[in-house]
Amino acid sequence: MTDRVRLALLVLVLLALCAARAGGALAGIDRPWKPKPSRASLAARERARIVRFARRYLGIPYSYGGTSPASGFDCSGFTRFVYAHFGIELPHFSGGQFDLGRRVARAALRPGDLVFFDGLGHVGIYVGRGLFIHAPHTGTRVSIDPLDGWYGAEYDGARRLV
Repeated sequence: MTDRVRLALLVLVLLALCAARAGGALAGIDRPWKPKPSRASLAARERARIVRFARRYLGIPYSYGGTSPASGFDCSGFTRFVYAHFGIELPHFSGGQFDLGRRVARAALRPGDLVFFDGLGHVGIYVGRGLFIHAPHTGTRVSIDPLDGWYGAEYDGARRLV
């Protein structure tokens, strides 16, 4: 083989490698393929964001009819405020919130689910591990409580909005 033929072959190989790296078969070497997140994993991330956002308001005083950190929260005002941050409108009435989303069995609760008690007179947000965040009643502050004791006995159901 002559030097000219070798040089021509070398140039062709280098051109082919450059073209492949620019967008062909070898392009994945620099940028590994990542699978598209599933719908379920995207929803789980959004529910986790809802819980993180709700936790920011721990300690805000309960205020009957309250709908903001400045005025304080009642239970449905708190859940309404949290979900509004994520573009989900809820009525300022726990019974009305119970009519939204889809029913969730207690054993299938996930963070971000709305949980209802006391004949639908009270609502909170499930945070995981058997706990929920809510604005309990006059004289209290937004807090996290277990889904047992009084709340367990008065549990009415749950709804998933995300």
